[in-house]
Amino acid sequence: MAKVILYTSGFCHYCVQARRLLEAKGVVYDELYIDRDPALRAQMEGKTQRRSVPQIFIGDYHVGGYEDMRQLDKSGQLDALLQGCFTNYNPTEVP
Repeated sequence: MAKVILYTSGFCHYCVQARRLLEAKGVVYDELYIDRDPALRAQMEGKTQRRSVPQIFIGDYHVGGYEDMRQLDKSGQLDALLQGCFTNYNPTEVP
């Protein structure tokens, strides 16, 4: 299974939804709270060029936020990414 990293904050509805989706799939993830550590916020913004949370990484792929991950799940691509099958991942096919 690919390593999953979530950049989150304590009071974020979309972060809760992202955790629920991953937990429903039995995915173990690392959660980095950017509201507790300014260096993590800067790290996230440097990697993603985004300020909103959650920001989700599966392996080296930046998925985006919760809605992006949900769309991957709807299209059937999320499970392949989680299994480390990055060759099957085509972001242009995500609705």
